[in-house]
Amino acid sequence: MKNFFAGLIKTVLVLVIIGAGMWYAFGENGPFNEQAKAFAKEQGMEEEFQWLIGETETTEDEPIATEAEDTEETSEAEPTTEDLTTSIVFTGDVELSEYVQSNYDSQGIDGVASAEIQSLLNDATYTMINNEFCYSERGQQAPDKQYTFRVNPTYVTILNDLGVDIAGLANNHVLDYGQDALTDTFTTLSDAGIEYTGAGNSLEEASKLIVKTDAKGRTYGFLAASHVIPVGSWNVLNSQPGEFCFYDETDLLNAISEADSQVDYLFVMVHWGVEHTTELEDYQANDGHKMIDAGADAVIGMHSHCLQPVEYYNGKPIFYSLGNFIFNQTIKSGGGGAVQFTIDENDAISYRIVPISASNAVTSIDESGYSYVESISSNVAVDENGFISEKIQ
Repeated sequence: MKNFFAGLIKTVLVLVIIGAGMWYAFGENGPFNEQAKAFAKEQGMEEEFQWLIGETETTEDEPIATEAEDTEETSEAEPTTEDLTTSIVFTGDVELSEYVQSNYDSQGIDGVASAEIQSLLNDATYTMINNEFCYSERGQQAPDKQYTFRVNPTYVTILNDLGVDIAGLANNHVLDYGQDALTDTFTTLSDAGIEYTGAGNSLEEASKLIVKTDAKGRTYGFLAASHVIPVGSWNVLNSQPGEFCFYDETDLLNAISEADSQVDYLFVMVHWGVEHTTELEDYQANDGHKMIDAGADAVIGMHSHCLQPVEYYNGKPIFYSLGNFIFNQTIKSGGGGAVQFTIDENDAISYRIVPISASNAVTSIDESGYSYVESISSNVAVDENGFISEKIQ
């Protein structure tokens, strides 16, 4: 009996030693664990040897991620249809009058523009305004000028709150307080993250092309020029800093032709015509047609302080004047508006006119203005939502 127990103990000790050796060699942390797992899998004996080799690579509770699933988790989301649709809004004249400033001080941006107008501008991919004043506290008021506009630079936050990206500076008020005030305007806009064109420290800067690129890679160019200045020294050709002017349209047409080769879509904002009338000057149609022929995809006019006709020429729109947008305490129906250009993921283009009115210095959409725009235009139809189309004559 004693010999039996001695033999049994020896056997157990041998088994323990063998088991310990196997655990050391093939166990979960052993040097030959991976080979043991592969052998067990090949023999179909994972379960039998699981006590030795540890957890297998897959379990029912934790399935291996497939390559497709892994790619889905790590790759960026594909652009949506909405992402690939670009909207650009152009507004009429913006002048931050004392009425506008007072409202902004007391009510914020709600005292300047209605919720619909705020959405129109802020939801746009890019927004461009005609900046009809200088941002400065310096300079001397222009002599013998009935109206002069200068705004404290702190109010540039109004443009930020409205989502303005680009300011056109080619008009008959941006030099109301001289060249120092104009350079202050450059600084104020730049510091606020707003690009500008139409004025500058040289002809090259005043006529510079602003280029934007959308999510689909399409490029858009923006230029601004004026045919209305009170004195010749405002023209950047005569004195710097100054404005890009087109009394002689050669420089502007050259800038358009050059820009046309650099961008997919080109927009030209111009200051021209006569105030407070829907009647056009002969040169407006003549120059507008030349701009389209030179490569502009749309011409957007200002200065009249009221809406003027819209014309299609060679399939491209000319908005002769958008009138006012943010200005005095009251803007009557027909007094101004904005244009919304939209291009979808399939490159289909639409233009929408957005007439406005203002009461107590708050700009709102004026839906009655849609039919008015059609009534003063010769070859343009305007639907109930403001979308324009060419009438076939």
